[in-house]
Amino acid sequence: MSRKSPGPTADSDTDNGSDNGTGTGTGTGRRRSRRALSAVRRWIVTAPGTYIWLTVLFVTTVLLHRTTPAFEHGASDGSSGGPSWDPVRPLISGVLWIDGGHWLPYAVLFTVFHATAEHWLGTLRWLAVAVLAHVLAVLLGEGVLGWAVRYGDASPSAGNTAEFGVSYALAGVVAVLTYRVPHPWRYVYAFAVLVFYGVPLAADGRTVTDLGHVTAVLTGLACYRLTRGARSPGRREASSPRKRRAPSQEKTERPAAQ
Repeated sequence: MSRKSPGPTADSDTDNGSDNGTGTGTGTGRRRSRRALSAVRRWIVTAPGTYIWLTVLFVTTVLLHRTTPAFEHGASDGSSGGPSWDPVRPLISGVLWIDGGHWLPYAVLFTVFHATAEHWLGTLRWLAVAVLAHVLAVLLGEGVLGWAVRYGDASPSAGNTAEFGVSYALAGVVAVLTYRVPHPWRYVYAFAVLVFYGVPLAADGRTVTDLGHVTAVLTGLACYRLTRGARSPGRREASSPRKRRAPSQEKTERPAAQ
């Protein structure tokens, strides 16, 4: 009786090789997709403040587009039918509406700047920077506007101009990220931020909003103390094993010294 080889034949090798190649390629693609989705999910979950705020802005933007044009105009420019000056209104409503009603560009900006700052500083310190930049910019801008209306340098209807805290908080967070950029690029980044927000204020068409943006940037730069001790996740993970191994190394070295 002839003994057959237990291995597969040449034809079966060819077939299995082609199948395995296809299966391996498909499996690799699926693993890459899962890793990408996991990274995106981890990025969003670890920046809850940014994406909760972004979700609220998405809802208000959808509501704004589905209302009547009169309401949309009133919500976007803050007008109430007559001259008024109320600094409390933009403090609250300014962070709930987006200028122009375009949500997607702000989603990109929030992901690049707000989420990065929240990962770096933590939710509480990131929120402190955003709130400080928003509040100080609105109060200074509304104060200058109220002074101009009172002394006749601006029309009374100018008090109805809305100030959008979304852009103020964003400017403050963009500025505080200066301290995350390594030397010497930190100075280049800070210079670029100051030029970007400062040129409109120095131009002839400067507005209260331009003043608010510069105020928010200076507020973010003044928040250096809030950034002390903040490290990127990679540096934290790299430093923790060394601290854990230090005691064990001391124990092994002591008997050798004796």
